[in-house]
Amino acid sequence: MNVRNSWRARAGATFCWAFLVWVLLTWTLTAEQLLIGAALAALVAVALAPLGNAPGPWLLLSPARLAGAAWLLAVTAGRIVMSNLRLARRIWSLRRPLSSGMVIAATREHRAAGLTAVGLMTSVVVDSQLVDLDARRGQLQYHAVAAPAGGPDETARVINAPAERLLRPLLRDPGRRT
Repeated sequence: MNVRNSWRARAGATFCWAFLVWVLLTWTLTAEQLLIGAALAALVAVALAPLGNAPGPWLLLSPARLAGAAWLLAVTAGRIVMSNLRLARRIWSLRRPLSSGMVIAATREHRAAGLTAVGLMTSVVVDSQLVDLDARRGQLQYHAVAAPAGGPDETARVINAPAERLLRPLLRDPGRRT
């Protein structure tokens, strides 16, 4: 593949993701909104294409990845609902003390895409929000509503390890069989 085709592929993948984000954020499907979104997505794609490769959304079309993505969305939605219910119970119950705080969680994920996905998935759940990361050391720092007891490995089991397990099949290289 020559340089021009690789630039087009990177720009095309970035355009698709940027436009998808625009549609999800605006949630309005008028012609004007779609045209503005397409123009902004094109600008973002042109600006970001020189920075490196971006996986296209079409990679999700393989049956294994599509099933994994659907399961990932379902589990994350369930975690969001359960987390909101726990927080509401904690707020309304005067006897349940808040044990919020900053915690360090170990992570096995070292790829940028994996760290981004883990950070987003765990932060959308009310129980914990990603504050900082140290990819070199394999550590994530969270603010937790109910700080789990123990060190980084025990914290990871509660906060980010479930998300990492769900992401593993989606982030695997399609050519590898591991």
